[in-house]
Amino acid sequence: MLIVAVAWMFVVVLMAAAEAMSSQGTLLGAFFTLLLYGLLPLAIVLYVMGTPARRRARYRAEVAADAAAASAAQGDGGGLAAGDPLAPERKEP
Repeated sequence: MLIVAVAWMFVVVLMAAAEAMSSQGTLLGAFFTLLLYGLLPLAIVLYVMGTPARRRARYRAEVAADAAAASAAQGDGGGLAAGDPLAPERKEP
């Protein structure tokens, strides 16, 4: 898919260069050619084509979060509450 995007942008850049160098063309026309024929359609197509990958990544993240929550809920397996992790402060005699 990336090779198609690169090839499309190559063609659009050549179109914009031809527009800019033409005797009847302008730099503004070249800019809009680049924007409206290249960047905008390519961004839309790449966003739509990337939807399945984003969906898979979100599903994997949810599964990993569920697994982490399940292992945290399971605890250490001892069935007892965890003690105070810090030692109490001693008073000097």
